[in-house]
Amino acid sequence: MVKPMMRVLLTPLFIFFSLSLATAATYNVVTLGAKGDGTSDSTNSFLSAWRAACDSVYPATIYVPPGQYLVGKAVFSGVCKSSAVDIHIDGTLLAPADYRVIGSSDNWLVFEHVTGVSIYGGGTLDGQGTEFTNSDNISISGITSVNSQMFHIVINHCNNVKVLGVTVQASGNSPNTDGIHVASSSEVTIMNSNIATGDDCISIGPGTTNLWIEQINCGPGHGISIGSLGWALEESGVHNVTVKTVTFMGTQNGVRIKTWAKPSNGFVNGVLFQHITMVNAANPIVIQQNYCPGGHNCPNQGVSGVKISNVMYQDIHGSSATQVAIEFDCSKEQPCSGIILEDINLEGLNLPAKSSCVNAAGSNLGVVVPPSCL
Repeated sequence: MVKPMMRVLLTPLFIFFSLSLATAATYNVVTLGAKGDGTSDSTNSFLSAWRAACDSVYPATIYVPPGQYLVGKAVFSGVCKSSAVDIHIDGTLLAPADYRVIGSSDNWLVFEHVTGVSIYGGGTLDGQGTEFTNSDNISISGITSVNSQMFHIVINHCNNVKVLGVTVQASGNSPNTDGIHVASSSEVTIMNSNIATGDDCISIGPGTTNLWIEQINCGPGHGISIGSLGWALEESGVHNVTVKTVTFMGTQNGVRIKTWAKPSNGFVNGVLFQHITMVNAANPIVIQQNYCPGGHNCPNQGVSGVKISNVMYQDIHGSSATQVAIEFDCSKEQPCSGIILEDINLEGLNLPAKSSCVNAAGSNLGVVVPPSCL
């Protein structure tokens, strides 16, 4: 008797997962020579892992296990063959204690000309700041950045970037330690993050469009700032920015737009500040078009040429550490227009709060406290 043959049907889905398991690669930095002792230089091991993952024709993962890894200045460059490179960090990356080792660059870890990079895990970047430049489809989640001497995370000339659930920690008296800086980028989302710095929690530079910021705790720090803008005569504008559901705790500013007092063709248009809580925050709502930090070494060229228009402040409440809770100090040459205050309730701590307007026009909706100067 001939036994019937068993036939195995390989469905397309089965073949897809089989090929994925066979070809997906993980590059462990320890396997490539990195040592998690906090003193051995692991820079080359990280660069080797990057090159292997970047050159893979399949999705690849770089894994950083628990431990402390000393990494010097490193540039992770594309264009990669792989359409997706994941960097899973469970350990701590340490910058050299002597920042002169890094050189004149403002940033320690640089990702340039990359697409589809995701950095995630419960790890920590302890050093000089991380920059993404000329890159697309970037995701950063769950990472902690501490002790940077400059900006912690820089997003420059990028598209489609998501920053989710990050923590930034720096001393409240450490200058220029912006938490996240965005410039010349579009379709950037920053959400569910805790930022404590000695400068802006989030700063928004020229050429930023379609930016979404939500669920942020900011403090200490200088608040969330659009600017400073208008340093260059020819400068790209800032358009379509939403900042919502943010708590400012003891910050030097709340929501701020700042420009230099000099000629420029820059602009700010289409901004929404919504559902914001101020806890003993100085200058909760402020536009400064005569920006001059420290009152020295500032341009003496007249008035700002940056045009600010169509900015809405909606449902902003809490306590102001300064008597002037709302200040619009706008350009005489390019007055602010289309400013809307809706449902504002800001109380002074010791004296009744007040508002101040110079060269600003707009309207009020609902109850506005302190009484609006628009």
